[in-house]
Amino acid sequence: MAWFKKEKSTIPKKVKVPEGLWVKCNSCKEIIYRKELDKNLKVCPKCNYHFRISAKERISLLADEGSFNEIGENLASSDPLNFKDQIPYKQRLSESFSKTNIREAAIAGNTLIGGNPVMLVVLDFAFMGGSMGSVVGEKFAIAAEMAGEKEIPLLSVASSGGARMQEGIVSLMQMAKTSAAISKFKEKSAPYISILADPTFGGVSASFAMLGDIIFAEPKSLIGFAGARVIEQTIKQQLPENFQTAEFLLEHGMIDMIVNRKDLRQTIIRLLFLTTHVKSA
Repeated sequence: MAWFKKEKSTIPKKVKVPEGLWVKCNSCKEIIYRKELDKNLKVCPKCNYHFRISAKERISLLADEGSFNEIGENLASSDPLNFKDQIPYKQRLSESFSKTNIREAAIAGNTLIGGNPVMLVVLDFAFMGGSMGSVVGEKFAIAAEMAGEKEIPLLSVASSGGARMQEGIVSLMQMAKTSAAISKFKEKSAPYISILADPTFGGVSASFAMLGDIIFAEPKSLIGFAGARVIEQTIKQQLPENFQTAEFLLEHGMIDMIVNRKDLRQTIIRLLFLTTHVKSA
């Protein structure tokens, strides 16, 4: 009868681990507990790699609580070229809206940072790669104009793959538009501070992102115009190690400093005090 007796299994049962509980670092490849990563402002505690964050998270990190007043929130791209690649441009916009719950790749508004009034423009890479179309350019231009009228500092945070090709020449003209807006703003005495996050490329780096009175970046951010592979194929030469990283740009005098995310807000407050003589909070 013992032949038919069912014995208890000694094999341990598989435990289901909820999805999204752990995150793999893009730099050191370590596995990180998501709650630990969020607590550390989405910076890898092992290697200091700065994960990309949304525009809303960036605003929450920088602005005084409850002080942000958005401008141009109802502006949305209209597909001027009736563009279609693998899917229609309007569908891409709709999918990006569903994914991010924002209408465009830029959020702009006036706010307080350490009690100091500031006009803030933040790009969100999750919305079509943070690409600059007509609405992004318009929001930046409006923000620069309002900052000039109020004579308050202008602060931008860039994270973008460049111009939005689905809008063709309309997108490319935003480079001239944003650059002209900064030129007009600089007739006033207030500073323009530009923060470069990972990545900042193309028409954004070739316009407003690199025109700041003060330019700084988060560690290990990739910054440039064309990609490294395209450059190597063009010049037929191997590029230096760490080419187009924030550290490389700092070494070659292209940016002023590199600032860790946890120190970003206090660094901005100190800069506002030094450049505007407003009492630091």
